[in-house]
Amino acid sequence: MPKDFSRTRRIGEQMQRELAQLIQMEVHDPRLGMVTVADVEVSRDLAVAKVYITSLDEGEKLEQSMAVLKNAAGFLRHELGQRMTIRFIPELRFIHDVTIQRGNELAALIDKAVAGDKQNQND
Repeated sequence: MPKDFSRTRRIGEQMQRELAQLIQMEVHDPRLGMVTVADVEVSRDLAVAKVYITSLDEGEKLEQSMAVLKNAAGFLRHELGQRMTIRFIPELRFIHDVTIQRGNELAALIDKAVAGDKQNQND
């Protein structure tokens, strides 16, 4: 039976906090837009960390922000090594998280359906 609060989850949460600070304070690239570290999933062998990024930017600006983060992955990994007390820092893979956008789209569809039902009831 797996533990409720595993080591990989604790490491992921600490990496999320540290990466959020590092991206905000240490990455000084003007192409980087407003990004948020939504989640970090660390593999069981601590080899890879999937860093889920949310952003309000779209299109080319979003692609630029993701490219900046991918280029800064080595720097961020080095800085994580300085801040965290684990022997090995996982490879960082940045992934755009679209759950907020999908949630907004679904909420808009639900609102539209409810409004349509109310209009049909009134007719």
